[in-house]
Amino acid sequence: MKDFIITEEQTEKAVLVGLITQEQNERQVKEYLDELEFLAETAGIRPVKQFYQRLDYPNSVTFVGSGKLQEIKEYVVEHEIGIVVFDDELSAKQIRNIEKELKVRILDRTNLILDIFARRAQTAHAKTQVELAQYKYMLPRLTRLWTHLERQRGGVGMRGPGETQLETDKRIIQDKIAKLKKDLIEIDRQKSSQRKNRGKMVRVALVGYTNVGKSTLMNLLSKSEVFAENKLFATLDTTVRKVIVENLPFLLSDTVGFIRKLPTELVESFKSTLDEVREADLLLHVVDISHPTFEEQIEVVNKTLAEIDAKDKPVILIFNKIDAFTFVPKEEDDLTPSTRENISLNELKETWMNKLRENCIFISAKNKVNIEALKSLLYERVKAIHIQRFPYNDFLYQDYSEEE
Repeated sequence: MKDFIITEEQTEKAVLVGLITQEQNERQVKEYLDELEFLAETAGIRPVKQFYQRLDYPNSVTFVGSGKLQEIKEYVVEHEIGIVVFDDELSAKQIRNIEKELKVRILDRTNLILDIFARRAQTAHAKTQVELAQYKYMLPRLTRLWTHLERQRGGVGMRGPGETQLETDKRIIQDKIAKLKKDLIEIDRQKSSQRKNRGKMVRVALVGYTNVGKSTLMNLLSKSEVFAENKLFATLDTTVRKVIVENLPFLLSDTVGFIRKLPTELVESFKSTLDEVREADLLLHVVDISHPTFEEQIEVVNKTLAEIDAKDKPVILIFNKIDAFTFVPKEEDDLTPSTRENISLNELKETWMNKLRENCIFISAKNKVNIEALKSLLYERVKAIHIQRFPYNDFLYQDYSEEE
């Protein structure tokens, strides 16, 4: 996969490109490009400039208009840019035409996310899922890629009469996809067996947008050392720990973070990893309340939960990073309507969040603020599930000696 993966040593300069369309306004595009910048940095690329253009819909040939493409080209040449990253998925035709014009490497958001996932995957399960997603992404783009694939099949005697190089490459990719799917079925069968062996303990799953602090919270609650850092997709492999709060044990899982425009290939490939979410009795939806568009991030997570058939589960919204929450108070003579930037945390709590009552809590996992209150809330919710599921005596005397 050398054609796709950016090596650790590379720190090439890049420019980012997005579109203002009927589906996304200027504020959203700027937000998406900032997120794309974070993605690029996570992948070892150094973004130096953002370009965006207002179009009703993407140009089918070059994504942006010819004038904007020329502007990007002039900047690329003048500043010796090596990579141009587009915020939406590009077709093979668009990639080919843009590369021909700009003469630099072209990536799209999907390609970038796949690269990060490939870097982050640690277990055989995650690596297989990422590889499957990469091949699914490559298949419709083979007109410009992998013209050497036949060498991986031995070359001589592998090409049928009259078969073109492209047809050969497609067949090889399809064979690889079929094998990876078969491998995943076997891994999923083993994982399913492991979940069944956990007995009747209540299962709680952490979900949320990427980089909201799920792994930090996991470490606090489980007293373990799950990898956590300020980068996107720090966690890929689902981690499960046994947690005990006030002598009440339950299983807590930390899952991969969600993101806007998550590639369909990844959602499909990682559905088995998200079985922990589907089979959970309670979801802890962690939200970065300091993020300017946290409400949109909540919608992204809810949409993804719906895609994996987990939207109707009991949920506690955990508003994290209250330590990083900032606002700018309006001056007394300012009569313009208040915006998100003008609202204090206490005022925010009195909005739609007030209706959630015991289904939400405000914390700082980093500074360990309100963690004991969260543990108490968790205890009550897990205890209620226990009592509902088992006769009370079974709940008291059940053997919880199993370790994850």
